[in-house]
Amino acid sequence: MEKKRLIAWLSELSKDDVKLVGGKGANLGEMYNSKFPVPPAFCVTTEAYHYFIESTRLREQIDEILRKITDVENTELLTQKASEIRELIINTEMPKDMREEIIEAYDHFNVDLGQIKGAPDALAIMRTAREPIFVAVRSSATAEDLSDASFAGQQDSFINVKGNDEVILNVKKVFASTFTARAIYYRLKKGFEAHVGICAVVQKMISSEKSGVIFSVDPVKTENVLIEAVFGQGEGIVSGRIKPDSYIVSRELELVSEKVSDKKIAIVRDSSGITKTVNLNEEKSKQKVLKTSEVLELADYALKLEKHYGKPQDIEFAIENGEIFIVQTRAITTLEKKKESEELEGKLLTKGLGASPGVASGVVKIIRSMGDLYKIKQGDVLVTQMTNPDMVVSMQKASAIVTDEGGITAHAAIVSREMGIPAVVGTENATSILEDGQEITVDGYNGKVFLGKAQGKKVEVLPVVPTKTKIKVLVDLPEFAERAAKTQAAGVGLVRLEGIIASEAKHPLYYEDNEKIDEYQKIIRTGLEKISYSFIGKEIWVRTSDIRTDEYSNLEGAPKQIERNPMLGFHGIRFSLKHQKIFRAELSAMKDLADKGHKFGIMFPQIITLEEVKAAKQVLEEMQVIGHPNIKWGVMIETPAAAMIIKEICKQGINFISFGTNDLTQYTLAIDRGNEEVQYLYNEMDPAVLKQLSRVIRECKAAKVETSICGQAASRKEMVEFLVGQGIDSLSVNADAALEISQFVKELEEKPKQNQKSLD
Repeated sequence: MEKKRLIAWLSELSKDDVKLVGGKGANLGEMYNSKFPVPPAFCVTTEAYHYFIESTRLREQIDEILRKITDVENTELLTQKASEIRELIINTEMPKDMREEIIEAYDHFNVDLGQIKGAPDALAIMRTAREPIFVAVRSSATAEDLSDASFAGQQDSFINVKGNDEVILNVKKVFASTFTARAIYYRLKKGFEAHVGICAVVQKMISSEKSGVIFSVDPVKTENVLIEAVFGQGEGIVSGRIKPDSYIVSRELELVSEKVSDKKIAIVRDSSGITKTVNLNEEKSKQKVLKTSEVLELADYALKLEKHYGKPQDIEFAIENGEIFIVQTRAITTLEKKKESEELEGKLLTKGLGASPGVASGVVKIIRSMGDLYKIKQGDVLVTQMTNPDMVVSMQKASAIVTDEGGITAHAAIVSREMGIPAVVGTENATSILEDGQEITVDGYNGKVFLGKAQGKKVEVLPVVPTKTKIKVLVDLPEFAERAAKTQAAGVGLVRLEGIIASEAKHPLYYEDNEKIDEYQKIIRTGLEKISYSFIGKEIWVRTSDIRTDEYSNLEGAPKQIERNPMLGFHGIRFSLKHQKIFRAELSAMKDLADKGHKFGIMFPQIITLEEVKAAKQVLEEMQVIGHPNIKWGVMIETPAAAMIIKEICKQGINFISFGTNDLTQYTLAIDRGNEEVQYLYNEMDPAVLKQLSRVIRECKAAKVETSICGQAASRKEMVEFLVGQGIDSLSVNADAALEISQFVKELEEKPKQNQKSLD
């Protein structure tokens, strides 16, 4: 009879050994032998597992208990029987030969396999042994980590294990974990056999200063490399207890964006091996986890692993004393080509991260403890602080999942994607603002939760057709950039900084008053950088901030007093020139990105005097922005005053102007378009408005200054026809309207030319 292979070292394994050591063990062996930085480990094989349950007659006893589970949807029965099986396995003594072989491997953990094999006798082997070390005992199932089956959290792993008896106990716990209620339920639902081969990977513990997860392809956006990281050990990411920092890296190994979260806690190991949760002080909590060099090195490993395996990879890493270790890798099992998002109409209740794509409606059931799980019925929306593996049975019943905490590599996100259930994670407030019994719609594409059954409208974004008049797009938030870029427009005609600012829930004055202007600059830079990477090589025109006192008053640090007439009050360029720290931070953010090769147009809002243009220009000159090869500058034409002095403004050396027709029309006609009593008088095609547009275009052409429009009027065909006839250089429209407007412009340009008269 052939001897069972009970122990296998990583150096003896490859990716083809899944049957022997499970997916995790096989992948670790493959990486180890491919010279990736993997902590040393040995595997207690699936043959050892089967030897254990057969030689002790455990298999028959387990089968007998499993037969009593007549309904896997009966959570109480499933939990009870699963517990019986686990206790049976843990309390059964391991065969002597198997126990001795595991202990021998552990005793020689820090010794090279060649040393062990080369030792002439047991005494010599003992002399090579070192002090017992901390290890992790991790599960590795034969169905786990395969390309079509994600067993995230289904079997247990144990960390900070030290000593012979503890290693043996935890190997048995790993064996037992294949019969948790969630694992039994999951296997039966996925159609796997009740007995799945399981291996226990015994791996040297890394004393993690930093740790996290890498997706070689972002599983939701299906592009770029995604890295999530925390201080200490990585359990907090998967459990969702810690909101991790997130880093996006292009496949050309350029840092696209980074989002530093308020982590609050870290999970660490003390000298005795006890895992503790420690509170981080405010400075440490908001400190960036990874250096840029570490981010790029991790991304490089991810792409190399993806190339090695020929599939996108989900990778865990740890960093000790500045050295990176790859703890495990597996194929991403939930990666599908993202379908076009739907535009939903309805009252927005909360938003977070779109963690699992799809849209679903249902009744809210708030789960504050495991005792509340009975409330979940088929089709409900499960709302909780953060899911854990024990909730998987109830998650299967839910139509959607919403959590307060977690990132897109948290348990809720991974399992939701596996199950095909829409999920929004990291809302921070879902359990406090949503109510039991409330009907909501969950948009897992865009991370939004709406009241009631929101109506979806499929809007497909298609490329524009070529035209002489450039077609640009409006992008108010970084999240819209990827979709807008699908238009293949000539660039971005307007980015309003207010959207980026509001996403952090703080008014610019907060940063000035609290001497955190560097933080403000970073927020602006990060937001614009995300947009820039969707429009590489194309210009992005950004309007410096323009916040009225009746807008964004809920932001922390906002002025307490609302002006009597905010539209005619202290905002736009007049605010910027008085609050130059804020102004310069915005300009500095753009200059930093321009220094990296991104192209920007900086434009100043609410100009009414030539002195304002000169003062703004002086700031640009002091910051060495004027003449920068990747930066143009210009003004918004939103006031009749600016339109009247356009010739003088052009002489200041501006590169472009952009019409803001919403404000220009209101200022010209003395109409508040938000006032229902006078809305009928609001008309962007009024001759008084058109005359100003015509005159400005004519003066700019004479001065070789580029002209554009970024108001909603650019999507009105009668306005488009007028502007194209006047010779405007570009039109900036919403992404949804880009194709239609480009087709209309092409028709206009192909018509026989008629003499276009100015309206002066």
